[in-house]
Amino acid sequence: MSEPREPRAPQGQAGAPQGRPDEKAALRLGTRRSKLAMAQSGLVAQAVSQVTGRPVELVEITTYGDTSREHLAQIGGTGVFVTALREALLLGEIDFAVHSLKDLPTGQPDELALAAVPPREDPRDVLVARDGLRFEELPDGARVGTGSPRRMAQLNAYARNHGMTIETVAIRGNVDTRIGYVRSGELDAVVLAAAGLGRLGRIEDVTDFLSVDTVLPAPGQGALAIECAADNADLVAALGELDDPFTRAAVTAERSLLAALEAGCSAPVGALADLLADGQIVKEMRLRGVVGTTDGTTLVQLSTTGPVPETHDQAMALGRELAAEMLAKGAAGLMGERAH
Repeated sequence: MSEPREPRAPQGQAGAPQGRPDEKAALRLGTRRSKLAMAQSGLVAQAVSQVTGRPVELVEITTYGDTSREHLAQIGGTGVFVTALREALLLGEIDFAVHSLKDLPTGQPDELALAAVPPREDPRDVLVARDGLRFEELPDGARVGTGSPRRMAQLNAYARNHGMTIETVAIRGNVDTRIGYVRSGELDAVVLAAAGLGRLGRIEDVTDFLSVDTVLPAPGQGALAIECAADNADLVAALGELDDPFTRAAVTAERSLLAALEAGCSAPVGALADLLADGQIVKEMRLRGVVGTTDGTTLVQLSTTGPVPETHDQAMALGRELAAEMLAKGAAGLMGERAH
């Protein structure tokens, strides 16, 4: 993250709002149009309005990831939900943007500041299965839908290690579409993120919360990223009031691992940093990482524990160190695997 710079002379399109915004003018929050993106942006809008005393209006922006019918692994994954929002920020069409942090490319553009990472929701993956089934109760040959090579790798590995036979099926679509595959009988189960269902008020659809010991989540899963122009020092400072230092340290370590593995957000990489407490005192941070082939036959899974990072560089170092160990164990050879 770049340090906030002094405001520069405004640039942008003809007709785009220029100069310092009026103190009470509405802040424009750029968001994807999906029901989930709108829900989580609405929550952020309320919080930003409280800390700034200004109204916040949602500006809906369609991204390539929303319109493409291809699977994320085929269109590259990295940045497909983010690029259009970032372009709108750079053009001055919006004042700030809200992303699912797991969609954010690991490289941060100098012109944009990651102003806040609010407290993280539940990072786990969940199962939505027919007949209220838990994962261990799925019948032999159960068809389990997910668009994520990371989930496929770990679900297939878990099934193989526990004498289960499942078929992972590549799917796309919003939450309603995915759960619809189960309701219609086309699939026995789908795997989704707990945080997304929680923000949509759909947690009652969950039939099983998958332990992170079974499936490590995507780096940054459950966390949001609030991004704005790096040269708008006032807005960077205001949005920064929503930042949670522990969440930021955790997701920074996870994303550093992902970057050091040179993997995009559609690669079969899972990572989770969590805080280890001794009573009420947080003593250490544990970072776990996994990479595997989508069929689950080969997994490299390691963890490291160290002092809770106090700086961005310390969090980055934690991720890089674990990535180096994973690469030494053969992780590099597993990166090219993609869902077909």
